[in-house]
Amino acid sequence: MTEMKRASSAARPVGVAALIAFVLVSLNMRIAFGGVGPVLPYMQLDPLVAAALTAFPALCMGLFAPLGAVAGRRFGEERALFLAVLALTLGILLRSMNIAGLLVGTIVASGGIAALNVLMPVFVRQQFPPDRIGVMMGLFAMMMASGGTVMAALAVPLYGVSGESWQITLGVAAVPAALALVALLPLLGASSRPEGLGLPVRPWHWLLAHPTVWSLIGFFSIQSLVFYAVLAWLPTIYVSRGAAPAMGGIYLATWLVAVTAGSFLGPTLAARRNDHRRYILLSILACIAGLVGVVLAPLGQGLFWSAVLGLGMGAGQGLPGVLYAKRTADHAQMTQLSGMVQTVGYLVAGVGPTIATVLYRWSGGWTWPLAVFVMLLVFNAFASLHCGRDHVIAMPERA
Repeated sequence: MTEMKRASSAARPVGVAALIAFVLVSLNMRIAFGGVGPVLPYMQLDPLVAAALTAFPALCMGLFAPLGAVAGRRFGEERALFLAVLALTLGILLRSMNIAGLLVGTIVASGGIAALNVLMPVFVRQQFPPDRIGVMMGLFAMMMASGGTVMAALAVPLYGVSGESWQITLGVAAVPAALALVALLPLLGASSRPEGLGLPVRPWHWLLAHPTVWSLIGFFSIQSLVFYAVLAWLPTIYVSRGAAPAMGGIYLATWLVAVTAGSFLGPTLAARRNDHRRYILLSILACIAGLVGVVLAPLGQGLFWSAVLGLGMGAGQGLPGVLYAKRTADHAQMTQLSGMVQTVGYLVAGVGPTIATVLYRWSGGWTWPLAVFVMLLVFNAFASLHCGRDHVIAMPERA
């Protein structure tokens, strides 16, 4: 076990091919989702289809997260990454065919992304030195957020240039996905498998009894629930307060840019230390302050409070990657932890927009929905402290 821990803490020399593949795969992990929202009003979909289209990604990322651990164990990390990006590419192409393909393709693409969500933090720990994990996890989160942001910004112009074809608009996302596939090809010949592959597969159920795991699940789940609710409703909230629809879009764009910045800064700063409680608290406090500002501050301060909220949300999305690496002893344990946290977290996140909608209809405004989210974040500030402590999750001798 000692040798396994030592092996897990040492990464291989980083090659140019691995770095390029890392950047391109990271960039693709939200591109498929970024273009849907902006063109949704032009697609004239049945309300049930539109609701399913917006709910599927988060739910599928939760349901299919265990596939990442299974694929990594069976095929090795690099081959599993290739298969996941291949599924993502095929899903994007399916979405570009017709309405049935739109739904099936969204499920297939989301399944590929679910596996990537689990595999990529392990790939970082495996390929990069321990003192660079924070920067690389920050770069991973930043590229992931940037891909979705850029696609969201280009979606409506692409829709116009393509002759108002939503199929072509959504299909464009297959181009960077294909580039990521090409970038992964040089790594397939040296595909590795996690340490201890010749040993019996470790059970995962013992993790359910560990308080650190549930603390981390709580942190990721609540942060993700609020994140997806804000992503869905921030422009509408500002329009309901009297802002012009165009300004609502600018507030969302500001929030997305700040999310990208927070996604890089949070993990980069946190990885310099082994105790991460202060970073968890700072990210949650920024989210609370941002939500209060969105509801109560004058509209003239909307850009500022959208940025504060985005920084907190981005840091909250990026910090779990560092915690997966810092709280586990080796790659295999990290894969199990990451898969479990994301399975629960994304399933919870999928109901975030629905919760906001139900509370809005019940109360007739956005004050109560955002107040409930603030209360959840306050609870999260206390519940998440345990996973921020400096320690490694100890596996029982007989798990």
